[in-house]
Amino acid sequence: MFQYCPSCASKNIRLTGIKFNCPDCDFTYFHNTAAASGCVIETDGKVMLLVRGNSPAKGKLDLPGGFVDPGEGILEGLMRELKEEIGWAPPIPPGALPADYFKLFASFPNTYPYKNIVYNTCDMFFTISVHSLKISDLKMEAGQIAGIKFLLPGEIKAEDLAFDSTRRAMEAYRVFKK
Repeated sequence: MFQYCPSCASKNIRLTGIKFNCPDCDFTYFHNTAAASGCVIETDGKVMLLVRGNSPAKGKLDLPGGFVDPGEGILEGLMRELKEEIGWAPPIPPGALPADYFKLFASFPNTYPYKNIVYNTCDMFFTISVHSLKISDLKMEAGQIAGIKFLLPGEIKAEDLAFDSTRRAMEAYRVFKK
């Protein structure tokens, strides 16, 4: 990630675990785990999956969601991602809490390679049930989302999913729904 210390430009910067340290000026940077969310949106017995339009895993299936921005809570970030990726806001009445509608069912570590840097993430997976949601109700984020599919949980193949944490989440979802 760093070839030179951002503080003193020394070539002696070292990475140990998640900590970058420069012995010449004592610069320290922690490359911490990023929080991310995914959502199983279930409607009429099916699960919404997105076809990724970009790398990593372009063309593979993924759940709606993404990274949590600074200053956001996990559900705020999830709702923002839903609006950005599929142009959809969950039907949460004014004054109600998102936590009353989204149910956390799993969390897994993951890695996300982006531009030659591998980010460690803590992916949290939620589910929400929505009555009769259709593709025509949604607006795909141009360039990011190449398609939307609604599949029965049993039709979803692990090898078609983009990330290890998503594969694990779908396994956990099947158990959660029993």
